[in-house]
Amino acid sequence: MQPDLWNYRSDVYGDDKTLDLAGYHVEATDGKIGSVDEATYDVGESYIVVDTGPWIFGKKVMLPASTVTRIDPQERRVYLARTKEEIKNAPEFDEAAFKEPAYRQTVGDYYGRFPYDGPGTF
Repeated sequence: MQPDLWNYRSDVYGDDKTLDLAGYHVEATDGKIGSVDEATYDVGESYIVVDTGPWIFGKKVMLPASTVTRIDPQERRVYLARTKEEIKNAPEFDEAAFKEPAYRQTVGDYYGRFPYDGPGTF
């Protein structure tokens, strides 16, 4: 698992680090995929949970914070450095285990397969 996978990039938030992302629309590199259901901001353990709605049959996915490339508070949008297909193929969100280290490792292993050189570089 990549060491900074679970941290937001330093340039994502700008001056406002108190944004509540719940309800923000989520854009993959190739289009809209859903909305933020939940987001955390814990150092080394940050993630967003995206409800994909009808796009992939109501599936929720958990994405490490480093996949977020930009947040637009005026448009209420979160932009990701992942394609729809990469997100669609992500491990199924497990409501009962998503805070457990083993589940987080599974998600981290999946997203860690993609090119990654640290925060701000994909």
